[in-house]
Amino acid sequence: MFKQLTSNIIVALAALDLACAQTYTDCNPLKKTCPAEPALGNEKVSCNFDKGECEAFEGLLGTEVKYDNKGAHFTIRKEGEAPTFASGKFIFFGRVDVEVQAAAGQGIVTSIVLQSNTLDEIDWEWVGGDAQQVQSNYFSKGDTTTYDRAAYHAVTDPLATYHKYSVEWTKEAVNWMIDDNVIRTLKAAEVKGFPESPMQIKLGTWCAGGKDTPKGTVEWAGGYTDFSKAPFEAFYKSITIVDYAGGDSPSSKSVKEYVYGDNSGSWESIEIKYGDSSDDKESTKLQKPSSQATAAPTTQVHASKETDTQSHVSFATPVGGSNPSNSTNTPTKGSVPVETDASVDEVYQSLANRSVANGAIVTVALLLVSFVA
Repeated sequence: MFKQLTSNIIVALAALDLACAQTYTDCNPLKKTCPAEPALGNEKVSCNFDKGECEAFEGLLGTEVKYDNKGAHFTIRKEGEAPTFASGKFIFFGRVDVEVQAAAGQGIVTSIVLQSNTLDEIDWEWVGGDAQQVQSNYFSKGDTTTYDRAAYHAVTDPLATYHKYSVEWTKEAVNWMIDDNVIRTLKAAEVKGFPESPMQIKLGTWCAGGKDTPKGTVEWAGGYTDFSKAPFEAFYKSITIVDYAGGDSPSSKSVKEYVYGDNSGSWESIEIKYGDSSDDKESTKLQKPSSQATAAPTTQVHASKETDTQSHVSFATPVGGSNPSNSTNTPTKGSVPVETDASVDEVYQSLANRSVANGAIVTVALLLVSFVA
């Protein structure tokens, strides 16, 4: 009883503290007509980071990554750093496999996230003080008002051993897998909100245990980070991404882009634009089925692209929440969205998204100060 009460208190603290942190989407299709999103289609991504840079990803502002036989080093040396990769193209259902060794260190978080501009989200997340578990989570349309979405799963030494973590996502279900073994299934027919709009893939590490981090976030992450023990490093070794292009299996066609047909954000509203040239303008709108209920070490420093209405790169990475009702795993903590009156789409997202946004802002400020000096 006391443990459950403590967990509930931490959830409440996290919700209150996160009311002052926010992240952005360049254009939320739930609110306005937005630009088409570039599609991966039949262009499968298969990258070995131990061989060097992957062209499918862009580093967000301030991201510095070293490559060697351990893979891509996502390193945090000081407070405010949050190295993050984001894919340039979107998948509309599909499969993502990532081989990673998460970063050790109290308050340090490693993450894999699939996220849409409507703020649908599917996550993996590791806390650097927990050497026995990984967290899975999901969100629908940015709704974080309930704490029954996340779950913890046992995994052998994730902070010192590589494992393959996978997500297979269709209109009917999401499967989370560790080393090709399904450890969680989320069925669309059994939940109130289900991720269903085209998503980017994001990889990142961030500090949730900084001295100025909201107390609820620090509690969720296991405590304050001791930067005398830095650097803290996650090693991403490989990634594969396959786009199902609205179906239940890999796309066999070239797909140019995905277009929202209305402001519902439903998978049925997404128009698939086929072809990558002006002479191929075939498109399809899905219909709901009647039955459905060793390389030399190198370092890559990434500068941000100029942001405009076509840019889909944000400062977001994954997650926060607590156990689904069908799980017997240890509850975790969550967060609550708040709407604001702003000139851009300011949308509260998962715990990690908000903290990475804050870290990125700090990084930008430090860079500007250094430049002026």
